Formats: sequence, structure tokens, C-alpha cells
Amino acid sequence: MSNYTIITDSATDMPKEVVEKYNLHVIPTPVVIEGKDYFDGETVFPEEFYQYQRDKKEISTYHINTFMFKEHFRPYAERNETVVYVCFSTGLAGTFNAARMAKEELLEEFPDWDMTIVDSKCASMGFGLLVYYALVMQEHGADKETVIEALEYHREHIRHLFTVETLEYLYRGGRLSKTSMVVGGVLDIKPIIHMDENGSLKSIEKIRGRNKSLKRIVELIGEWCKNPGEQLFGICHGDDADTMKRVEGMVREAYGDVNFLENYVGCAIGAHTGTGIIGIVFLDEESKYKKWL
Repeated sequence: MSNYTIITDSATDMPKEVVEKYNLHVIPTPVVIEGKDYFDGETVFPEEFYQYQRDKKEISTYHINTFMFKEHFRPYAERNETVVYVCFSTGLAGTFNAARMAKEELLEEFPDWDMTIVDSKCASMGFGLLVYYALVMQEHGADKETVIEALEYHREHIRHLFTVETLEYLYRGGRLSKTSMVVGGVLDIKPIIHMDENGSLKSIEKIRGRNKSLKRIVELIGEWCKNPGEQLFGICHGDDADTMKRVEGMVREAYGDVNFLENYVGCAIGAHTGTGIIGIVFLDEESKYKKWL
């Protein structure tokens, strides 16, 4: 039995069945809807969240703050339980620094407490896949140091590919100018977005039309992934499960009997990308830790 606990936050978009199987502690991301605070996966869930978006409700997010982290971390410190916390990308939120401050404050009370914070540099299902691999490795007997090494290795090799249906939310989040949004809407531009080495969202291609953007994502898998038929893929959607299933079929037709870990894009990312986002994540190299997986 392992002598450490892995915890994470809701920006993983981790499927419910994985959370339940591993009894995973998922710290919820705050979401503000019409001026009222909610918590992703705890007091607001994707189905209703995306309906709020369609209803044009005012929605924003803020990162988990130090006080919130202390509330979640304290029980582990009190039990002197070794913890590995895998957090949302520093390229998108201040989660890492807030968690670090909470840890430092708790260490003043509990100086012997052992906690490691790992910056995922990932988002949504890419973040989820990273944590999922860590959980499987722990289940198969990997010690804490090996799991931390694997987290750092896998995050360098997880590729994220996203495309959105609407440019409106990228504009609202400051990632697109108004002119680009208007012109892109007229031309039916669908950007292909990935996570760069700093864990920030970056547009790498602009494709005209929804179907062409989905097809291009599937093509990029072949360009970036050396062994698509031999690994688990993550796939996620912004309240568009039918399109997600269609893309799964396209991937299997191109690369064989691929298995998927699937879920909604949750509030932390969905608030800034809108309904209709489709994302696919995978490793671009065979894992060096395959014996644990």
C-alpha cells in the first residue's frame, strides 16, 4: 500500500468514474455566475453551466486562493500524511503560487509535513490524463519519487489539440481582438489551439469551417503521435457529445482501435472557450514508465 496521497483540482476535468475508483480528492475551481460564487463539480456541473452560457449569463472564474487551499490541505497536514498535489497550469492561472503559500503557512504549524506541488502545465483532459497516469502508477506500486518523475516526464510529452465552435469566448477572455473575432466569424474561422511549453493556450492554425477543423485535428495526431494505436487518448467536449463521438470514430478509422478517457470540458476552461469546444490529448512519445501503466 502506498504511503502518499495524490490530490488535484477540478481543472483536470477528470471523469467521475476515475474520481470514484481512486477516491481522488479534487479541489473545486471557483466560478462566478451572475455575481454568485459556485464551485466546479461541487455546486455547479457542466450540463447546467453550458446552459447558463447559452442563456448569456455573466460568467467568470478565479483561481483557488490560499485560504481555500489551506482548508483542503489542513486535514493532510494534521494527519502528517504525505501529499503530491498536481495543480492547474501556471500558464493559465495563479493556482501554483496560491497552493505554495498555503503549504508554507501550514508548515509553520506542521513543520514535519511532507507535501510536493507539481505544476501540470496542462489543462482540461490533458491535465486529467497526466493525473490519471500518476494514479495508475501509484496503484501498481510506484513510489512517490517515481510518480513525481513520471509527472514531470509526461507533462513534457502530452500534446493538447483543441478547436472551438465560437470565437466569442476567446475574445471575452482577452485571447482574441474584437476585429479578429468579427472577421473570424464572417469567414467561419476555427482556430486549432494547443498548450505551449509554458502551459499557455496558443493558436497554431486557422481553419475555415467546423468539419475541416475537426479533420485537421485528426491529421495532426498522425504528425505528432508516434504510436496512436497503442496508448490511451483523452477527449473532451463543451456540451457536444455527438461531435465528440464523431471525432472518436474519425480517430479510430485513421489509427485503429484507440481507447478514450472522455468527459466534458469543465467550468475552469469552458468559461473561456464556450460551448462546442472539442479537445484531444495524447503522448507524443511512448512512456518511459510503461511498466507501471
